[in-house]
Amino acid sequence: MDWRLVLSTFGLLFLAELGDKTQLAVFALAARHRAPWPVFLGAALALSLVSLLGAFLGGLIGCYLPTKYVQVSAGFLFVGVGILVIIRAFSS
Repeated sequence: MDWRLVLSTFGLLFLAELGDKTQLAVFALAARHRAPWPVFLGAALALSLVSLLGAFLGGLIGCYLPTKYVQVSAGFLFVGVGILVIIRAFSS
């Protein structure tokens, strides 16, 4: 196993997830229910499943498409979702 890849993935995702909406949702659920362990377990399972899907789908797609196309497509998708969020925020 490539431990450098494991650690770099951990570091990247740890920093990316700090303060995002998922962490805030977990914070709010734990505060509302005053039950941090069930909230932690549910959140950990959900994030693990999402990461599992992302890793395997990314590996599968990486077998058929060059990495450059995957990165560019992901960038356009990210920007597109951002534009939709901005449009919805101003249209409400």
